[in-house]
Amino acid sequence: MADPTQPWAERTVDMPPQPLPQSYQRGVAQVQPRATTPSTPAAPHEPTGTGWPATEPDARWAPPGYHRGQWRIGSGWTVFGALVAFVCWGIWAISTRGDLTSPVLTFVLSLGVAVGLFALCRLVGRIILERQLGRVRRSARGAHLITGIFLVGVGIAYLRQTEWVMDAFNWVRGLF
Repeated sequence: MADPTQPWAERTVDMPPQPLPQSYQRGVAQVQPRATTPSTPAAPHEPTGTGWPATEPDARWAPPGYHRGQWRIGSGWTVFGALVAFVCWGIWAISTRGDLTSPVLTFVLSLGVAVGLFALCRLVGRIILERQLGRVRRSARGAHLITGIFLVGVGIAYLRQTEWVMDAFNWVRGLF
């Protein structure tokens, strides 16, 4: 028994032991079984036309920004190729040590050809994939990949015109 002069002291009450249920396990929650519901609905299903959402809008009737949004998917390949081409062009342009008018014009022309190649890839994909095969294009990854490979090739072509880069390449190749 607790000390009556200390009101905060713990007071205990002796409780008779409670019998544990048969399925009791320590640390396992007791879950009541679910109430069974009838498998048939109360009313028959009436389709209203608003059930399943459309996965994608039809490409022929898509809003104007839909096709521009498709062009962005996969654009990392083109950006990577353009960066490689720009760096290699910069190395070539600096090594010419002359007027930069013609090197800038050749780089702009190379980018123009890359834009034309991208447009050609999209046109061929539209004719073959969409019209002939009846498939839906969801991105421009293929066109961006081809354009990126072209731009990397342009960058390598610029480096091949740089004398000191080719000397270094031939020296490394001669080691093996």
